[in-house]
Amino acid sequence: MRYLFEEYALDTDRRELHRGADMVSVTPQVFDLLDFLIRNRERVVSKDDVIDAIWNGRSVSDAALTTRLNVARSAIGDSGEQQRLIKTLPRKGFRFVGAVREDRGPASAETAGAELELAKPTVALPDKPSIAVLPFQNLSADPEQEYFADGVVEDITMALSRFRWLLVIARNSSFTYKGRPVDIKQVGRELAVRYVLEGSVRKAGNRIRIAGQLIDAETGAHLWADRFDGALEDFFDLQDQVTSTVVGAIAPMLQREEIRRARRKPTENLDAYDYYLRGLASVRRWTREANSEALQLFCKAIELDPGLACAYGMAGWCYIQRKARRWMIDREQESAEATRLGWKAVHLGVDDPAAMCMGAYVLAFIAHEFDDAIAFVDRGLAINPNLAQAWNLGAWVRIFRGEPDLVLDYTARAMRLSPLDPSMYSINAAVAYAHFLSGRHEMALSWAEKALRDNPDFLLTICMSAACNALTGRLESAQKGIARARERNPDLRISNLEDLAPFRRAEDAALFAKGLREAGLPD
Repeated sequence: MRYLFEEYALDTDRRELHRGADMVSVTPQVFDLLDFLIRNRERVVSKDDVIDAIWNGRSVSDAALTTRLNVARSAIGDSGEQQRLIKTLPRKGFRFVGAVREDRGPASAETAGAELELAKPTVALPDKPSIAVLPFQNLSADPEQEYFADGVVEDITMALSRFRWLLVIARNSSFTYKGRPVDIKQVGRELAVRYVLEGSVRKAGNRIRIAGQLIDAETGAHLWADRFDGALEDFFDLQDQVTSTVVGAIAPMLQREEIRRARRKPTENLDAYDYYLRGLASVRRWTREANSEALQLFCKAIELDPGLACAYGMAGWCYIQRKARRWMIDREQESAEATRLGWKAVHLGVDDPAAMCMGAYVLAFIAHEFDDAIAFVDRGLAINPNLAQAWNLGAWVRIFRGEPDLVLDYTARAMRLSPLDPSMYSINAAVAYAHFLSGRHEMALSWAEKALRDNPDFLLTICMSAACNALTGRLESAQKGIARARERNPDLRISNLEDLAPFRRAEDAALFAKGLREAGLPD
């Protein structure tokens, strides 16, 4: 019997694993494990089932079992992070989830490759966005640049794999295309990915240039391209810089593309993640109706997948908008629900830093749990330091905690990681608040105006601009700012500013109130 899956063939008669026409070397025990999982692919096999079949019931540690599983995954281009073919179901067991075709006839080296080509189209795209980072081309004669290019690709692959919502193809599979001319659409079909990142490295004197481009593998459309230059003496620094910049730039781009895809889908075919993406599209429209729609979409995502941490975080974010704009109907009940959602996001998001950081922001803004919030933000950043959104959220938590100097560190990292981020208005506004709380009102005004150019409806920035104008003697502009703010929130008063900016330090709240009072905001 031969089992054909992706570009692999497991021949149980010859006890051989082939990748195309090439044989993959595996130990007998790993071969038996693959054979057992594939033969029983219609069900979940327990740990005891595996131990009975492979180790004849002998006592085996969890570490030994995990090691064998990882070796088996590696042999077929899978990994513990992706679990594209061998899936671990916590507290239940394991299952081979790849598409398999059985062939009972004898195989020859000449026909194996052709048969596997027929098997490849059976691999379906995963439910969540997926990407392969192809080996970068070395356009220089210097072989040293080959190592550099491979190192950049490995670092980018590892950094992208930290994004819980993104499936990243392992290096083992991506590097099979090294040195080969590729058709991006074919790569997408063979690896079952929606996006492909490719690039090149070129040396010129003591300088090196790295170019990269992100491509939609289904259409061939180019979604993003950039290049980076640096000195060869800063070899490893340059490698780190390229990695952080590429990852910071393309992660938001991928999510925007996925939101567009979700909005094009007929609603009867949506799954939990697509409801989440549609919620993201709605919540960014900044109206009361869109906020209610987004909250319903996030709740639908949670109903379909109670473990979807990011949906809890964004549902909590909807309540932040409702509080800041005084859209809450039952303030006590809605605040309690937002707090519950925030805690669910940080607890479920142990391997999803974006969800953890959003949940932390909800805890800070709604429940004033500032210390817990910053601890969760920093924990998320330790898991994925390339997440620009987390640095931005952390900056706002630092503002509310009264740490303006640290805010500038967080915003600088966010800007460097994602210079074209659609949320740049929020990052610029955080810089404005940091300068304001430090007494640099002219600087604060400049950054607030920059934020307003990107998002004229961001209420926090409108108020910051009005307060700065008032404290620097520009009363006419300050009064216009208050008029704009009250158009968006007619109930805004000095007495309820805490709903908009929950400062922990009394002196920060007093300074903000002073500026807005002088601008004409009533008590």
